[in-house]
Amino acid sequence: MTKPALDQRAVRRWLSGLTSGNRRWIQGTVAAGTLAGVATIIQMVFLAQIVHLGVIEKAPASALAPFFIGLILAIVVRAIAQGAQAHLAARCSEQVRRTARRQIHQHWRNAGPLALGQTSAGSLAREWIDHVDALHGYFARFLPQMTLSVVVPLLILALVFYLDWLAGIFLLLSAPLIPFFMALVGMGAEKLNQQHFETISRLSGQFLDKVRGLTTLQLFGQTEEAAEVIQQRSDHYRKITLKTLRVAFLSSAVLEFFASVAIAVIAIYIGFGLLGYITYGPSADLTLFSGLLILLLAPEFFQPLRTLSQHYHDRAEALGAGTEILARLADDESAGPVRNTDAEDSGARPLIGESITDNDAIEVNSVSLGFRPDHKVLKDVSLAVNKGDVIALTGPSGGGKSTLLNLLAGFLTPHSGDIHLFGRPAGSFAFGWLGQSGFLVHGTWADNLRLTSPDASDVAIETALRNVGLGPLLDSREDGIFSRVSEDGQGLSGGQARRLSLARIFVADYDVILLDEPTAGLDSDSEIFVLEALHKLALAGKTLIFSTHHQALLALANRVLLVSAGEVKDV
Repeated sequence: MTKPALDQRAVRRWLSGLTSGNRRWIQGTVAAGTLAGVATIIQMVFLAQIVHLGVIEKAPASALAPFFIGLILAIVVRAIAQGAQAHLAARCSEQVRRTARRQIHQHWRNAGPLALGQTSAGSLAREWIDHVDALHGYFARFLPQMTLSVVVPLLILALVFYLDWLAGIFLLLSAPLIPFFMALVGMGAEKLNQQHFETISRLSGQFLDKVRGLTTLQLFGQTEEAAEVIQQRSDHYRKITLKTLRVAFLSSAVLEFFASVAIAVIAIYIGFGLLGYITYGPSADLTLFSGLLILLLAPEFFQPLRTLSQHYHDRAEALGAGTEILARLADDESAGPVRNTDAEDSGARPLIGESITDNDAIEVNSVSLGFRPDHKVLKDVSLAVNKGDVIALTGPSGGGKSTLLNLLAGFLTPHSGDIHLFGRPAGSFAFGWLGQSGFLVHGTWADNLRLTSPDASDVAIETALRNVGLGPLLDSREDGIFSRVSEDGQGLSGGQARRLSLARIFVADYDVILLDEPTAGLDSDSEIFVLEALHKLALAGKTLIFSTHHQALLALANRVLLVSAGEVKDV
């Protein structure tokens, strides 16, 4: 699915929104950084005073002792403040990334499995992990450093102006060079980082798809072509990465050069001033203390700006990752099919069920849905299903059976009409679901059954497995319910994997169970076990709605609905 192009201002607004809820952590980080800067200034003052008293004043060791103690205390305070700064920055980043992942998770829930199924799992995983983690540097380092790069240099500049206004002018004139060149380099870095994240997302999705389809590729002799595609994509990713690194190294080299030149100018001025070769302005008043202190403070004056330049790539990286994340969050297509704005076709005769209250029935009221503006899958469909009914949906392929099930599940939103399950809107009611391919995760059988019922006991899990006909297989496994299974069902046949997914419904004990072709592709033995399991659910008073062409399943239902040409009719 192609993501919409986003204005960088929208990405910045999204990043600002993440910032607004975590300002106290950022402010704490800035406060700790400012304290570290003040402690550094005090440390340099004590150091310059010790050298001046020891070399010029020939002060004894006893007189220098208080200054040494002050120097040690300043170093300790600086270390503590830097540690606090790192801790608060990490907490800020943690909170921001948790908020970002919460937004992505909410989007996934709203989109539903059908929309997410149109995107590679590799791309989704990359956005969830790497793209969100790319926000760390922006919030933990760059944002606090933006303030520190102003506060700390201003404190140092004020002290340098007090000591020697000419040296202060040198610092003041050279300081803007670093942000200027940093901005110039950053313009190219933002675009490269965005290309970097787009490339790695595509590569992740393609690689995962190739791995999952490796057996099919081998059967059709396409492994070499697939490997060639992955190699080409990987080489393209390598080139983008090297371009990004080249820009980063170039920016660091340029900024270090200008900072070094500025410090060298200050050093030349101080040296010639102390030697008496410069007599202009305050040069004649320079002492070893003031001159050494200015020299010690000059690198510290540029250090916050240099640190900001080093973290500028964090900003570019966050903008690149934010573009990908926000494109996913703003993707309107993931909310469902294209809305049909044409006049609704009212030619279909609605099915009106028995008159009962909303809390006792599943009700579909005048629902229409189309995936294209010129074609409706369902046209003004209305029906009611009593609690405890067993409903079979049958009809030609493409007639809308799966679409109706997805609407009942809340995976799709109708263009018109509404759906309620026992008085609650579709999507807000807990239900059991079994699609045409069962869903498994890598782990044990118990892990898979506890996906929907985390507190299920071992006895309940074993009972559920026996209810779906997996008792003999369970008894033959040494590890029992803790036997291992992969997400593709390795270690189980197709029918056994489907029944393992069906057992999850028994454990969770849902009132409504939706099944899409539950016996499709199964052998006769597995079909019998699935039919027996569904019969047990029906006897337990569960409301079953399933799509099928299987005659035995049709016989299980107490009501059969024909879904065809956008209409739903009783058979």
